[in-house]
Amino acid sequence: MKDERIKTSRRDLLRFASLATAGLELAQAQPQRRPGAGSVAGMKFEVRDTVRLGVIGVGGRGSSLIDNFGAIPQVQVKALCDVVADKVARAQNKLVKAGKPSPAAYTNGDHAFEEMVKRDDLDLVLVATPWIWHVPMAVAAMKQGKHVGVEVPAARTLEDCWLLVDTSENTRRHCMQLENCCYGYNELLVWNLVKAGVLGDLTHGACAYNHDLRSVLFSNNGEGLWRRFEHLDRNGNLYPTHGLGPVAHYMDINGADRFDYLVSMSSLVASLPAYRKEHLKPDDPRQKEVYREGDLNISLIHTVKGRVITLEHNTSSPQPYDRINLIAGTKGIFRDYPPRIYVDGAPKEEFGTLDPYKTEFEHPYWKQVGDLARELGGHGGMDFVMAYRLIQCMRQGAPPDIDVYDAAAWSAPGPLSEASVAKGSAPMKFPDFKRVG
Repeated sequence: MKDERIKTSRRDLLRFASLATAGLELAQAQPQRRPGAGSVAGMKFEVRDTVRLGVIGVGGRGSSLIDNFGAIPQVQVKALCDVVADKVARAQNKLVKAGKPSPAAYTNGDHAFEEMVKRDDLDLVLVATPWIWHVPMAVAAMKQGKHVGVEVPAARTLEDCWLLVDTSENTRRHCMQLENCCYGYNELLVWNLVKAGVLGDLTHGACAYNHDLRSVLFSNNGEGLWRRFEHLDRNGNLYPTHGLGPVAHYMDINGADRFDYLVSMSSLVASLPAYRKEHLKPDDPRQKEVYREGDLNISLIHTVKGRVITLEHNTSSPQPYDRINLIAGTKGIFRDYPPRIYVDGAPKEEFGTLDPYKTEFEHPYWKQVGDLARELGGHGGMDFVMAYRLIQCMRQGAPPDIDVYDAAAWSAPGPLSEASVAKGSAPMKFPDFKRVG
């Protein structure tokens, strides 16, 4: 799979280079819906008492999803798929020990998922695989009549963003991006503050994925087997959605506002080679790899309403974890890491804690299942809250919180930032994935 991964990246790079020449006109051309198809925005799930689940990819992230979705009584895990049979066996055994039936196993090669999604007893398929597989797996599941929850980023190219949108619309199946950070305790509390007008009219935000992944990138298992290769042929924001998703929610992106254009630049490449020199043996083949991804990529997004969002990506430098999670308006500002808030007129003009706001603005999801979420773990409990909410929507026949248009828009800064960097930080227009004009 490694060789296939590198070839895919180089094809993408050539595509980005050609797209970059278009400047602000990039991505304005929009594919056409199939005649008779329409938007899936606001489309409700079919009401069901039980959600029958299939999972593609049962490594570290997939196993965590099984733990969190499987903890919901109304979820039945029916099928598991992975190219490593031992991983599927471990997941099966864990479910059996928890008193649940053993799900069917699909382990016969890279395309075993194609057989799994043909099953007639699956309502929802989760995709937790290396990024290059997200779109083909999600598309295959939707074409077989299944709703899909896909890990982040949902797509790596603009073409694939459109493919997810078109397939969702044409099959009438939802494709939800599993953006757990939108369901964190602070994120949902601040979302309630914003909706209540506590921060006034929103003007700007800031977000990031700043996470020291050097040891992960050079690991000989798990994500180390594929994620470092993204740094070979790409230079931009490789992982935009963890930071951007919550800020997009605050600003009601794809609702009252929309991303308009982006400019981006990257720093030099320094930290990965320095780490490699210190931690790997001199004769390790990885010593010869040449990385293009700058240590820091920083992008500015301008929205149709005139708001500005700063978006950062850095997985190569020694640093504490930080998603920034800033949102500001005419009456105040919230900054995370650590969480602090200032509302106009507060004494001493100093940041305060969120504590005074928790009684009134704590989100109902955390009131309902917060204790269980914290017990299960999973990024502080946000994983279970995400799973709980998605299954709640499916059982109640409600639309998902995060739909395919969000998946496309939040993933698009990846290829757009690459194109902007390649063109000397030229502005790159966001596609109008909802085709609202």
